[in-house]
Amino acid sequence: MTTYRISEAAELLGVSDDTVRRWVDSGVLTASDDDAGRSVIAGTDLAALAVERAKTPDDPAAGSSSARNRLPGLVTRIVSDTVMSQVELQAGPFRLVSLMSTEAVRELGLEVGSRAVAVVKATTVLVETPRAVR
Repeated sequence: MTTYRISEAAELLGVSDDTVRRWVDSGVLTASDDDAGRSVIAGTDLAALAVERAKTPDDPAAGSSSARNRLPGLVTRIVSDTVMSQVELQAGPFRLVSLMSTEAVRELGLEVGSRAVAVVKATTVLVETPRAVR
């Protein structure tokens, strides 16, 4: 079973070590001791909490769509020329970059600081694992 130290769990959840310790103390997460006596959290427990905490805010403007990956966020940068634009969106801890026509940027009224939703529909999603620490 994969386990994570408190600091690793905090990094993966985007919170402080102290927050993870408080969750352990309050029973939100269960910790056990590894062979070296360090507190660790089971990967399955961490994954369940990550899914629970990942609830995105409702998007009242959302219509029907086959795309399930909707990431609400803020526009942080726009680089445009006469034909194409690069739009950067910060959705929680994630930075997404979209290439679209400059006409679409104007029609959507996008500007730095405006609210937007990245909608991702992909036929290929790559999954990587970290290299083993030696």
